[in-house]
Amino acid sequence: MTDRILILDFGSQVTQLIARRLREAGVYCEIHPFNRMDDKAIRAFAPKAVILSGGPASVTEVDTPRAPDLVFKLDVPVLGICYGQQAMCAQLGGTVEGSDHREFGRADVEVKAPSALFDGVWKPGGQYQVWMSHGDRVTKLPPGFRVIATSPGAPYAILADEDRHFYGVMFHPEVVHTPDGGRLLQNFALRIAGCRGDWTMKAFREHAIQAIRAQVGRGKVICGLSGGVDSSVAAVLLHEAIGDQLTCIFVDHGLLRQGEAEEVVGLFRGHYNIPLLHRDAADLFLQRLAGVHDPERKRKIIGATFIDVFDEEAHKVGGAEFLAQGTLYPDVIESVSFSGGPSVTIKSHHNVGGLPERMKLKLVEPLRELFKDEVRALGRELGMPDSLVGRHPFPGPGLAIRVPGPISRDKLDILRRADAIYIDEIRKAGLYDKIWQAFAVLLPVRTVGVMGDGRTYDHVCALRAVTSTDGMTADWYQFDHDFLARVATRIINQVRGINRVVYDVTSKPPGTIEWE
Repeated sequence: MTDRILILDFGSQVTQLIARRLREAGVYCEIHPFNRMDDKAIRAFAPKAVILSGGPASVTEVDTPRAPDLVFKLDVPVLGICYGQQAMCAQLGGTVEGSDHREFGRADVEVKAPSALFDGVWKPGGQYQVWMSHGDRVTKLPPGFRVIATSPGAPYAILADEDRHFYGVMFHPEVVHTPDGGRLLQNFALRIAGCRGDWTMKAFREHAIQAIRAQVGRGKVICGLSGGVDSSVAAVLLHEAIGDQLTCIFVDHGLLRQGEAEEVVGLFRGHYNIPLLHRDAADLFLQRLAGVHDPERKRKIIGATFIDVFDEEAHKVGGAEFLAQGTLYPDVIESVSFSGGPSVTIKSHHNVGGLPERMKLKLVEPLRELFKDEVRALGRELGMPDSLVGRHPFPGPGLAIRVPGPISRDKLDILRRADAIYIDEIRKAGLYDKIWQAFAVLLPVRTVGVMGDGRTYDHVCALRAVTSTDGMTADWYQFDHDFLARVATRIINQVRGINRVVYDVTSKPPGTIEWE
């Protein structure tokens, strides 16, 4: 059995990053809300160590989150991060108080004593940059603890009880703004907890195939194939596990990129020889979307229409018991608030929600333990072409949300040609793999232009490119002006209907990556 670390989430915005750093060290881990793991569930998980995340609450207030007491009785290492450190100290006999000296952003910690947490990373007497985000601070140590590092705003910045292997840090080692944070987490997982660091995509592949076979048995499985990375990797993994028990259904909603539908059919029906039903439903989708302005209404129409069409095609398979989805770990985490409360909807996500209940199918989600970059690694492990595995993310509603305002077939055709030119130039410049996502948007405005000796009144095309690690935050990509000039010239000269090109320099936040 692979070594596992349990991360108990107190509501930090960056808890996912703890898991990512551990996975990068070859250690399998899972995130669970602090109040959704009772003693039985924690024992069944059998963690080699426990990490308590940060969170927005204050330990000094009444009825704020606490870790299950069992965590400190398992005889395994425990690491508390920010709020997690404060909760641990309060529960083990220390004192936490509000402070007039708050620390938000970059800070320096000074190492006061050697520790297994610092081995090979930090030395006593040295000062090291970290990322702080706290108002409260520990003012009295629990029995058995000692201070091993301080900062100007946190005299007890890092605490350790080396006998019990309990550690607490006031900063966030999981974020990139703590340059050595990943190595500290690696020390905790490998040196202190003794995890083997042997969680690899090869090991996951073997485990996932066994799990799929155990769940499915001899049953039939249908898989919604979009042509994106997630559903494609899920389909190839499923086919390796159960062969012709799998049938893929590809609903072409007419909102895909140039040549994408033909590529999907050719790859899966031809190269992989996976049973595939291909339904061209572009006319139906465009008919239902005609005249619709609101982006949320577009998404709902596309989602509902997808379910209608998918249901029709699924009945052609006959006898299917399971529905496979490319659900990823961030989707699983975000679907459960640590407090059980509602979260603000920025935009709804298009998936096949509603299908399992309507069709009385059981779900198979072979990728639900993986982050996006891990899905790509699994695809490469499965021998899938990098042109597919390394493809930029593409939204479920497709080009519908890259044409703000009402959609028409003509607008989609114009956008496809402009987008293809843009991506072609990015690839020629050797920049594709340096960019998280790049695409063109056809704006709902027209401008006056001059072509030859004639006046034009045509569409504006906006170009978007961002860098990111997980899509949660993003910075706009800084192309040089010669590149942008070259792309704009090609689009205007080769795409009839566009006479002006602009570049989007908005980061996320405040903007989203997509325009709608």
